[in-house]
Amino acid sequence: MRQQLDDVEIHFLTKKKHHNLLIANPHIDKIHLLEENLQDIIPQLQAEKFDLLVDLHNNIRTQIVKRSLRIKSYTLNKINLKKWLLVNFKFDLMPNIHIIDRKIKAVTPLGIKNDYAGLEYFIPEEHEFSIDDLPKDFQNGFVATVLSGTYFTKRLPASKHIEIIEKSELPFILVGGKNENDLAEEIWNNTKGKVHNLCGKLNINQSASVVKKANVVVSNDTGLMHIAAAFKKKIISIWGSTVPDLGMFPYLPDPASKMQKVKGIKCQPCTKIGKHQCPKKHFRCMLEHDTQEIANWIKANF
Repeated sequence: MRQQLDDVEIHFLTKKKHHNLLIANPHIDKIHLLEENLQDIIPQLQAEKFDLLVDLHNNIRTQIVKRSLRIKSYTLNKINLKKWLLVNFKFDLMPNIHIIDRKIKAVTPLGIKNDYAGLEYFIPEEHEFSIDDLPKDFQNGFVATVLSGTYFTKRLPASKHIEIIEKSELPFILVGGKNENDLAEEIWNNTKGKVHNLCGKLNINQSASVVKKANVVVSNDTGLMHIAAAFKKKIISIWGSTVPDLGMFPYLPDPASKMQKVKGIKCQPCTKIGKHQCPKKHFRCMLEHDTQEIANWIKANF
């Protein structure tokens, strides 16, 4: 929109916890932060006297915003019925189109066209992570392993990570939030000397900087996977309870990237966002990943 529209001012509304994702984005003129109560921010938005609202979330909160501002709007089609049919009945009517392309489609009435340059992510200079801060064995190249994932069923278990690291015989750096501390500690304790653990020690932009500097990236279906795609990294994405068919796979990453999914799991996907435990109790979608195949890809692309 910034590049293709003349004399446009762009504001962005998001939750306060996501502020760090946007603070360095040069295409945004002003960020509005939603805290606990949506009604608290409505007067602020009304005072801006916007000409147009683009709703790329299409949920109850954004419906309230649209009703409150009473201006022209364009809205993402979430194709929730098709997602529901895939998750609950494995009846696949999903279009072969990424959610990014569907978001761009929402603003095509403005004349916006996809430039196919992929995603962008901007790291504040003060959040850049220095390679010099790493142990010497990691300064000449490393694999970034993203452990984060809001839900248990989207996270590869520690035992599988340990196997991948042992079979790859390369330096690995673990990144993720404080919620992944126990997982990271288990991996680190069983792979001494081969792993540098940064889980819970960095903010999102510092973690993004680590991913940016990695030779290759191993990631669950999570936010840092998309950030890695923005940096055109070689990514092997590990899929469990969710699947690429839902349209949230890495968008235009390095062409060598791979989506790793266990074949023949009839209950997959069991969710579109993840679950806190496997509904079937077997967790085959993660536990049956071929770690030798993953390690071979890592070594071939390092």
